[in-house]
Amino acid sequence: MVWADGQLLHGGRYIIKRVLGEGGCGITYLARDKKGNAVVIKTLNDRVLNKREFTTYRDKFNRDFEKEALRLAVCRHPHIVRIENAFSEGQLPCIAMEYVEGEDLWQRVSQQGVLSETEALKYIRQIGEALIFIHDRGFLHRDVKPSNIMVRTGKLEAVLIDFGIAREFIPNLTQTQTQTFTPGFAPIEQYALQARRGEYSDVYALAGTLYYLLTQEVPLPAPARAAGIPLDAPQQINPNICNIVNRAILQGLEFQPENRPQSVQEWIELLTLNTPTSGQELSNISPTLRQSKASYTPTNQNILTHRQSLSFGIDYRNLQAHLALGKWKEADEETAALMLKIAGREKEGWLRVEDIKMFPSKDLRLIDTLWIKHSKGRFGFSVQKHIWESIGGTKNANYEIMCNLGDRLQWRINSCWVDYEQFMFDCVAPLGHLPSGYVFCEVGWWVGLLNLFYRLSS
Repeated sequence: MVWADGQLLHGGRYIIKRVLGEGGCGITYLARDKKGNAVVIKTLNDRVLNKREFTTYRDKFNRDFEKEALRLAVCRHPHIVRIENAFSEGQLPCIAMEYVEGEDLWQRVSQQGVLSETEALKYIRQIGEALIFIHDRGFLHRDVKPSNIMVRTGKLEAVLIDFGIAREFIPNLTQTQTQTFTPGFAPIEQYALQARRGEYSDVYALAGTLYYLLTQEVPLPAPARAAGIPLDAPQQINPNICNIVNRAILQGLEFQPENRPQSVQEWIELLTLNTPTSGQELSNISPTLRQSKASYTPTNQNILTHRQSLSFGIDYRNLQAHLALGKWKEADEETAALMLKIAGREKEGWLRVEDIKMFPSKDLRLIDTLWIKHSKGRFGFSVQKHIWESIGGTKNANYEIMCNLGDRLQWRINSCWVDYEQFMFDCVAPLGHLPSGYVFCEVGWWVGLLNLFYRLSS
């Protein structure tokens, strides 16, 4: 149920004007208070309200909103959105916040192109100050990204918003936390249910945000890097980025948490160093840097050239085309067709475990790379493998853990494996939901899938 223009809330204290935006769980409205001031009202969206489990988890949703309101109340800072009120409308929890008139940094870069270093660094330092303030109070934001940073109209002033998944933390203590994240901006430890938490997690996201502001490209998602695909240095995409900023971004995006600056303050200081750090190696980074200093305009280049698409004896251009257009079902079917062709099993229509063990790893990695890049890290065999390992999976077959994986990927619902027709061919499908792997139709298909995971790294 979306509130309409003119809807009165909280005993007439607020009047709804229009919808501002909608996320995974929440929806925000522009409203006016009794004095006519613009405010933002945040509550649960229909996607959550229409879930069968909503009644069961209503108390949890209410607690989450209360905690978000408390975090905002505790974290009052010039570069953090200000909370005005928290209340319930019927059974819906609501938060009233200041209305930041302007646009978010994702919109700004999408419309105007890459920012100058001067402008980008100004915003990054402001948000860095906000994060230092948050960390001093024992919280991690956990969702720093361009779309969660507003820029006030007519001012070079950035404001951090959306504390919905912010959490308390004890530095370097292994804690269990919800696995909510944005691929490309979330560090590898955020994909795990249990992991050590620290300021370095927000450092990664802030460095990833600067990467985007200066290249108009989202950094390679962490699961893809875990699979051995290197991250392109920002200077490789935009040669106009200076060496100091390029190096600072890469250090902030170090794959292993212990290799990153351990605090936002430490990372911000790297942006103003006058000399490079000697002898320091950066892991999982593409080494090739363009030397040209010509003017830069970002382009959406194909990952696969004609020569590359034929270099393995298989034409992958149809797969790339489907993925580029977000035609996930067609891409899934093309993936199955390609794998059957490569294995010489087109007539049979399915793969055996021995076929997987002999499957050319270079072809498998290319298919995986195409899925990861075009889904921005949401889909791919390596994403599935990372989730498998994060829940305790190893090279040894374990059906109980495979069932757990099926639950996580929503390949199983209510303890039953779903039919192919029930798969979600949509970008909002769960992380790792695709490719479906439906070509593994032999008895014990999951053993074939497990062998595929480890064939990736052979």
